Amino acid sequence: MFKSLKLIHALQFMFVLAASSFTSACQDNNYPEVKLLDPPVATTFTNPLMTGSDPWILRANDTYYYQQTMGDRVRLWQTDDPSQLESATSTDIFIPEEGAANSQNIWAPEIYSIDGKWYVYFTGGDGQDVNQRIWVLENTSDDPMTGNWVEKGKISNENADFWAIDGTVMEYNGASYFIWSGRPDVTNVDLTQKIYLSKMTNPWTLEGDVTLLSEPEYDWERNGFGVNEAPEVLQGPNGYFLTYSASFCGTDDYALGMLTLKEGGDPMVATNWQKSENPVFSKKPENNAYGPGHNGFFKSPDGTENWIIYHANTNSGDGCSPLRNVRMQPFIFGDSGVPQFGEPVATGQELEKPAGDL
Repeated sequence: MFKSLKLIHALQFMFVLAASSFTSACQDNNYPEVKLLDPPVATTFTNPLMTGSDPWILRANDTYYYQQTMGDRVRLWQTDDPSQLESATSTDIFIPEEGAANSQNIWAPEIYSIDGKWYVYFTGGDGQDVNQRIWVLENTSDDPMTGNWVEKGKISNENADFWAIDGTVMEYNGASYFIWSGRPDVTNVDLTQKIYLSKMTNPWTLEGDVTLLSEPEYDWERNGFGVNEAPEVLQGPNGYFLTYSASFCGTDDYALGMLTLKEGGDPMVATNWQKSENPVFSKKPENNAYGPGHNGFFKSPDGTENWIIYHANTNSGDGCSPLRNVRMQPFIFGDSGVPQFGEPVATGQELEKPAGDL
């Protein structure tokens, strides 16, 4: 019995000594350092990116600014990773006053940095289709996510104050031009949508004549009814191009057409623009891509890649509904300098993120 107690006491002493040594070692930081591994960074993404329509993206100061149609307001997103738009920071920069002339049907905003200030062009009206026009917001802050956005009014002049949507800006040879989709006159009897261009005196004012650049003439531009809308300028290595969306968005055949500006040509002269006889980007049912269109363009973070961002429907017959979703994919300029957009990639297909995207 006595020997058993002595053994128990000895074991207790050894346990206390071991615990003391372990505590001392911990206090002296002599134990092996445990390193936590960073979670793996995704290098790929899949389409669609998020629900939405009429996507636009601008890269400025190493940051991407994104916008899409919200219907009742203008929102601005900010991100370093265009492939992760759904988790990007966003803020509402314009909520209209009830009953204002631009308080309803707010579509297709596009942000620009012009002469050290920020401008957003958006479509809006009073609820009556005939009164849809394009409006301008201005922000003098260095950061467009902050500061005050001020209404500069409707962008038009006496030659261009009729139904207008989907405005975009073209900088060319030191001059600025405004391009939009409009109808032939103020009566709104003819619903055919055409692409127009006018010179700008400042970011919210047009001057002089209006040039008709494109109107629906091919069958693929007239599905549903004749539509040319959502013009977007693309500067290539050897020239300028203008994509536009053709046919009614309520059909599966909404698609992209393209105009090519003659080298050194005056944009105000319609004959200086050559129109492609066939669509340059169209539906791919087996890839779950119906009605692809209303796009924007941007460069990868390292500047080596060209990307197109656009909306499409996953299912046939979804039309102009809120089911449209945003997608993006790279494209190239061919040997002749003409953009080659390929075909819409399949939903769920793994794509490498834009080069330089961490």
